[in-house]
Amino acid sequence: MVKKQIGIWMDHSFAFIITLENNKVVENIVELEIPQLETDYDSGNNEKLKNNKSQQFQVNYYKKLIDWIKNYQEVILFGPTDAKKELLNMLKDEHFFKNIHIEIQDSDKMTSMQMHDFVTAYFK
Repeated sequence: MVKKQIGIWMDHSFAFIITLENNKVVENIVELEIPQLETDYDSGNNEKLKNNKSQQFQVNYYKKLIDWIKNYQEVILFGPTDAKKELLNMLKDEHFFKNIHIEIQDSDKMTSMQMHDFVTAYFK
């Protein structure tokens, strides 16, 4: 049985998803979504409210990535920020992910082709 493998290059607002399926590389993009209404709304000087909203948007972004990850057996999270570690911590809290092999690696910004090459080489 061939293991389903996924690589995710990510930072705090953008994720480039690379899946390997039947010797083909498939890519998708997930972005942090902040509704236009939220960016237009001035909540005044209430920093706590702004911070809570920001955290809520971040959690929603991670949940979209979790929805991708749950369909794979092997996962590599890579990128230049701590976003991958934050996502990994969320995954560790979920019992469902204990049977999925997940690793993280630091990397710089990459072109699309560099990401493809990285994921392909990682899973060989």
